[in-house]
Amino acid sequence: MLQRVVSTMRLILIKILFIFSVSLILGGCETLKNVLPGDSESAKNECAQWKDADSQEDDCIDWDAAKFGSQARKALDAGNYDKAIKIYEALEARYPFGPDSAQTQLNIAYAYYKNGDHDSAISTADHFIKTNPRSPHVDYAYYLKGLVNYRRDIGFIDRYLPTDGSQRDPTNARESYNIFSELVRRFPTSKYVPDSKRRMIGLKNKMAMHEVHVARYYMKRKAYVAAANRAAGVIEKYQRTLAVPHALKIMQEAYTKLDMTEQAKDAERIYQANFDDKPPEEPNQGTAAEKVWDFIGLEE
Repeated sequence: MLQRVVSTMRLILIKILFIFSVSLILGGCETLKNVLPGDSESAKNECAQWKDADSQEDDCIDWDAAKFGSQARKALDAGNYDKAIKIYEALEARYPFGPDSAQTQLNIAYAYYKNGDHDSAISTADHFIKTNPRSPHVDYAYYLKGLVNYRRDIGFIDRYLPTDGSQRDPTNARESYNIFSELVRRFPTSKYVPDSKRRMIGLKNKMAMHEVHVARYYMKRKAYVAAANRAAGVIEKYQRTLAVPHALKIMQEAYTKLDMTEQAKDAERIYQANFDDKPPEEPNQGTAAEKVWDFIGLEE
């Protein structure tokens, strides 16, 4: 009798455990369903980030990777960079190991750049370089980094009014120059090399003229030794730039003030031999072609 009671209790206990296990499995499946790509509620929340109230095209519940990519490109071409970023990021989240995942990263970096989010653009480009060092498009990641720093200091006013960028902090210009230089060195056959070299010329002139402005400041403060040294640095580091004749003039004046006659004559002699037949030029925003280039965004 006792054995029958024990057996019955065992059967009841087994049934209870079975029912409990099934409920856990079903609950787990429901939870998993909620986090898997394609879940309707999750997708609705995702779409809501960029969906236009009167548009049915943005219902991304059933989108595949190709649809995400085409809609992101559509937003990008329309200049809706914030929307493009969100769609590209959703694409990357849903299909992190897709065949176009590397290109998606580059597209996100470019969209950040066009949206004016410079730090995010550089961070994304750096991530691409680290995770895709053998990609055939890694040269573009370097080029984009150079562009971001090249454009950092150019605001709305600078596009329409003539300003002298050489008077600003040259940190971004120097970083941009170094990145373009690395691109040219590592990828000499890249299609981005010609434009990178052109920009490097302008950046080198800007950095050189910044040193001239510093030397002129020292002259005003009557710090003639510092002025002469700064100008001499221009001659040494930035040969064949527009800043060289200005630097020679500063050296001549500074050495004269310091009663260093021979050094002053040397600076004057070099100037007369190379620049006496034409006055030194002040660098501007570039040639007419460069202004048109920057205005219409040919770096795209």
